[in-house]
Amino acid sequence: MSIAIADQKKRVVLPGANPGDVFDVQRGEDGRYVLVKLIHPSVTGTHTTEEVKAALESAPLTARMSWDALKRLTREP
Repeated sequence: MSIAIADQKKRVVLPGANPGDVFDVQRGEDGRYVLVKLIHPSVTGTHTTEEVKAALESAPLTARMSWDALKRLTREP
């Protein structure tokens, strides 16, 4: 068991941590701290620019209501 001491800026050095590592800090009622290392999920299923453009052209975005209906909902009488 190693001991770490906080400095003036409340920092503690973790021996197994690397720069940029992210931790969830939880403090228990008994005053203990628990650090849980958060792992960023790997990005899968990325699409190329051409695939995205083709998808937008095949299914363009359309409004679900008319402009007149939107005006009636958002304007004061």
